Amino acid sequence: MNIRITPEALDAAIEAQSFTGVLTIDIGDERELERCEGFANRALGVVNTPSTRIAAGSGNKGLTALVIMRLVETGELRLTDLVRPLLGDDLPLIDDAVTIEHLLTHTSGIGDYLDEDGDGDIEDYVFSLPLHELAETEAFLPALDGFPQKFPPGERFSYCNGGYVVLALIAERRGGGRGFHELVQTEVCDRAGLTGSAFLRSDDLPADAALGYLDEVGDRTNVLHLPVRGNGDGGMYFTAEDLHRFWNALLDGRIVSPDTLAEMIRPRFDVPSEHMRYGMGLWLGRRNSSLILEGYDAGASFRSTHVPETRTTVTVLGNSSEGAWPVIRALADVIDGTVRGRFPDED
Repeated sequence: MNIRITPEALDAAIEAQSFTGVLTIDIGDERELERCEGFANRALGVVNTPSTRIAAGSGNKGLTALVIMRLVETGELRLTDLVRPLLGDDLPLIDDAVTIEHLLTHTSGIGDYLDEDGDGDIEDYVFSLPLHELAETEAFLPALDGFPQKFPPGERFSYCNGGYVVLALIAERRGGGRGFHELVQTEVCDRAGLTGSAFLRSDDLPADAALGYLDEVGDRTNVLHLPVRGNGDGGMYFTAEDLHRFWNALLDGRIVSPDTLAEMIRPRFDVPSEHMRYGMGLWLGRRNSSLILEGYDAGASFRSTHVPETRTTVTVLGNSSEGAWPVIRALADVIDGTVRGRFPDED
């Protein structure tokens, strides 16, 4: 493993947009680099620490996919299952031909309630429902409804947040009476030994969880911008240590079988605009075997990259909208072969 970044370059990246959060590089059982910057709570002067829990935006889409694949392994679902019979009368604008696999691979073509192809700003107020009502999966149905199909299922890749909330809904309906959050806990977190990661309510955060800040300075948080509790498309809180533990558990077959993982990380699409490829629930390095979770939202900027050959995890958990991106960019060639990604301000 060749870590190719000088302390001066890293300092400059941290200062570029006042990075606030936790940066770690773990190789095998050793932590090679750790930086904690900024505050989990600015008003109270609570600093970020290695064990701070930080929201990761879309970072938990990979865990949503793993819940679905666990249900596939137990025979409750098949990738070829049509979504329409599982939804009943709900979300009638979803095409009859959409399958579970279409949703997992962002090829469903369903209209997205948080469409990233639009021209909006990350800090826009985009939800039509009171955010305090969006704590459980079924509560999202009115937010997901009313968006026409964008293109025929399977035609192309189009990143879709709503599709992953639909997956969470389906998981609940086939999960033996367990809610989505419980399924993530039992089928992923418990199996992987993740002790600090959870779906937390933003209006009831524990002392070790960071607030998500909108700007480089000031105390404005994202509490009025996002659902009060995350769901299938994002909003889970992680610790850096848990993310390295997650990747190792995934590669060791403790979450899903090796055959299932191989199907998940089989490259389905090259996504040139994002400088990555996509499997099922996981971004993939465009020119190497790296596995990637990534998230960007109001008050959250995140990436965790894992290199299977060297058991190396590079994680940047940022608790502001933009602060992590210069750091992530500076670390983009930390891993041999260069790992790039979808930076918000890239052309």
